[in-house]
Amino acid sequence: MRLRLSRRARRLRAVCGVLLAPVLAGCFASGGDTQEGDAQGARRLRVALAFPPAERLSPYGADATILSRLGVTEGLTALDGNGAAAPALAKSWRRDGDRAWVFTLREAAFQDGADVTPAAVVTALTHAAEARPAPAALSGVTLTATAEGGRNVRITTGRPDPILPLRLSSPGLAVLSQKAYGPDGAVDPLGTGTGPFALTKVTGATAATLDRFDDYWGGLAQAPGVDVRFIADGTARANALRTGEADIAEAIPVAQAATLDPATRRETATTRTTGLLLNSASGPFENPALRAAARAAVDTSGLAEDVYESHADPGSGLYGPAVTWADGKHLEPAGRARPGRPDGAAVTLATYDNRPELPEVAQVLKQQLERAGFRVRLVVREYARLESDALAGKFDALVLARNSLVDTGDPVAVLASDYSCDGGYNLAQLCDKDVDRAVAEAEATADPARRQDAALAAEAEILGTDAVVPLVHQRVITGVGTSVKGVLLDPYERTLVGTGTRR
Repeated sequence: MRLRLSRRARRLRAVCGVLLAPVLAGCFASGGDTQEGDAQGARRLRVALAFPPAERLSPYGADATILSRLGVTEGLTALDGNGAAAPALAKSWRRDGDRAWVFTLREAAFQDGADVTPAAVVTALTHAAEARPAPAALSGVTLTATAEGGRNVRITTGRPDPILPLRLSSPGLAVLSQKAYGPDGAVDPLGTGTGPFALTKVTGATAATLDRFDDYWGGLAQAPGVDVRFIADGTARANALRTGEADIAEAIPVAQAATLDPATRRETATTRTTGLLLNSASGPFENPALRAAARAAVDTSGLAEDVYESHADPGSGLYGPAVTWADGKHLEPAGRARPGRPDGAAVTLATYDNRPELPEVAQVLKQQLERAGFRVRLVVREYARLESDALAGKFDALVLARNSLVDTGDPVAVLASDYSCDGGYNLAQLCDKDVDRAVAEAEATADPARRQDAALAAEAEILGTDAVVPLVHQRVITGVGTSVKGVLLDPYERTLVGTGTRR
């Protein structure tokens, strides 16, 4: 039995959201500075983001993409349109033996006026390597950075790492000035990045102010600054765009998409998969048979059409249609247990409302699991209030939207961080020797095509544990005002505002 909302009901939901949204969205009205321009008449950008900082804007966790999307931070490398490593703070690199790479830095400055030197890069990468929990891009990886003559930095890994230049593109490995790193391990990105916009003020989890960094190596940004509001409510974000209070609004709910002027909607196929993660280390889903029962109970066929109103594709694995090399090559999951009888097993299912479709997905899953014989308690919070408990394994199940290539662009890295015993973002609490073996084999494969095949083999091992059930592959809707030019949309969701973004 498929649960679905009628089109009329969904229209009513959207209309009700529009009526309620003004209560929630008076976000950019205070202060006249958002309308001020520079001497050439360029105006500041007003951006509504879905996710408030969860870790005080530390680059080592989920907040890293906030900094990269706003043009605050950069790493040694970046991802190009094909998902390959491209120059950023490093203008070139070469491999030197099995475990070492040498990166040559370009002439660049930090936003506090210091130069980007080999010593500064060494400091930044050393802090990242010593952070706990480790940044997702360094899951299972050890590295040592040393300054080496002139503009060079030598990076040595504990074992051969054929994708190190790709790994260093991760937003979690951004290079900040030495001023950013405190003695207690805290990291402060305020005025310490290298991007075209400097973070100058953060107001808790509600707002941030960025000013143009005039000495940016990549050229002067066209906007004099960015005023950010963190608006977890999706209807309020859409209304802020609709009423002209925001110039850019990310993650527009599908229920609100039809209420926007078509000229302001941008839909991007992404490498983001929404999945059901089952806690395999404790609680009912420690039992493989009950994980199999949960997987068998879930009917994903209607989620893409009904909940996402065809702005998503049905789940087909950990890698979706935007990962073109995986299309049609997924392997059958290996070693699945036979479904057991839930017999009223009580489970806590959690999700977050920053992505407004997720609570609806969770509600559908709750009903499906209850029909299968589970007793389900649903918990919905903002992501910032959910992550620490999820990482600690305090929920039995979690509905999560995860970009499979955001951390490094490498298909293997997300498998290591999310599903290996030592993974830094292992929300499923999975520790399986066959999975670790398959992931290790993929990590050791240098040839790109063979690495992709090895990633698909590891994917099959992971799905065979039933610790994750792929639900849908998302397309993201971004609201962009008609006067705005140069917004940076990419399937990896690492960029949004850059030097050419203006209004």
